[in-house]
Amino acid sequence: MSPVEASVSTRKRRHSLALTVGLALVGINLLVALLTLFWTPYDPLNASGGRLEAPSLLHWLGTDRLGRDLLTQLMIGARTALLVGTGAVAIGATIGVSLGVLAAFATRLADDVMAATLDILIAFPTLLLAMLVVAASDSASLWTAILALGLAISAIVARLTRILAKRVLRQDYIVASRTSGTSWAGVVLRHVLPNIWPTLSVNFALQFGLAVIAEASLSYLGLGAPPPNASWGRLLQEAQGTVYTAPIGAIAPGIALVALVIGMNLLADGLRDIADPTRARSR
Repeated sequence: MSPVEASVSTRKRRHSLALTVGLALVGINLLVALLTLFWTPYDPLNASGGRLEAPSLLHWLGTDRLGRDLLTQLMIGARTALLVGTGAVAIGATIGVSLGVLAAFATRLADDVMAATLDILIAFPTLLLAMLVVAASDSASLWTAILALGLAISAIVARLTRILAKRVLRQDYIVASRTSGTSWAGVVLRHVLPNIWPTLSVNFALQFGLAVIAEASLSYLGLGAPPPNASWGRLLQEAQGTVYTAPIGAIAPGIALVALVIGMNLLADGLRDIADPTRARSR
């Protein structure tokens, strides 16, 4: 095998490994989240355990400051994280793709106004926009957090969709398709969306990770999912006062949060290489 072929083979194995690790990390979280629908070690509201107990056979990760089983809270937190990430990306994708496609077909003036508006929204951090939406509502809730993060993500998705859609609409086959009698709706469904979907899917994976971090931050600040919904961010907030006496309370949710975000980033990187093989060969 030549040095060039060996280098290409090494890169392929590395990309395959990253994708495999990403799928494994996300898959473990998904399985844990699904498991909580049927079983958890203890009732999430059960506070019969001693406060801040060390890990034992009864409580594998110990208990929190209220006497609740930490492993149970961590498992419920996985479900909350996946629900928030999926819901926020779904809302952001629905609104963002729709606005982006409309902007690609809009007149020059309307397109410029929409592009400027999206730039202004994107200039604000996702967490700040989510905090403003949550603060504007009557009270913090899980669904408010999902809606807030989805609206914040929609601006990013809309801008990317607009750029990709305009690039596709400049291709010669679009003119040929229109000449053959295809409607603009048919052009979008047959040509625009299929061509921009690979890149969008990578962005969705990245936005999922950002949404999970943002939800944890909101919960840490008391603006996320309220009790009895367990959240990794709130577990971190509750453990900050006992981090020296019971460090597992902060370490466990921190590791879970980092693992899921890293898994989504590796998954996004693997999807990027699949969507654009030339990029993988050039690295």
